Amino acid sequence: MSAETGLRETQRRRTRRALLDAALSELAERSLGSLGLREVTRAAGVAPTAFYRHFRGMDELGTALVEEALASLHGTVREILTSTGDADRRGDAAVRLIGELVRDRPGHVRFLVRERHGGVRAVREAIAAQLDVFADEIGVALGADRLSAGWEADDVTMLSRLLVDHMFMTASAFLTASLRGDDCSAATGTALAQLRLIHLGRVHWADDRAR
Repeated sequence: MSAETGLRETQRRRTRRALLDAALSELAERSLGSLGLREVTRAAGVAPTAFYRHFRGMDELGTALVEEALASLHGTVREILTSTGDADRRGDAAVRLIGELVRDRPGHVRFLVRERHGGVRAVREAIAAQLDVFADEIGVALGADRLSAGWEADDVTMLSRLLVDHMFMTASAFLTASLRGDDCSAATGTALAQLRLIHLGRVHWADDRAR
């Protein structure tokens, strides 16, 4: 790669980053569907024509934000799932991971919480697709666990999706606490108690189904 090509690539990455950061800033108090391309480029300090060298439209920028927020977490989630079979330790690690995500990327989490059921279809679908991957990964780990012996596949899927919904709900609770200037101890305690309740239900689920 020539020096000139390297400089162009560096500038390209900077512009893309500026657009993503500007969008996140503008989305702090509004939905993606209400945000215009020119508002983003003005906030990023670039010409509107530069936007199309990076994204085909605002929906593609939104899906890039989804990917940026969630895709990098899959490896960490798999590590949590395979590191121990102890439900309490898994729960502690999962809640800690969510807390770190909210602390490090509050703008992304706010965006995800608002847009999961928002008005931009491509972004809704991108969030749902990422959550489906998490559910599949959790389902594989649960299916291999001795507590799931004899479970129907649909029941394992139901549990994995419940845990993904819990992750999302916990992220929203942490974000709310952070925006209020509160610490997250209460939200952490609630999240861990909910996970223990889910685990107790899981322990007795097969017996209940057999009745």
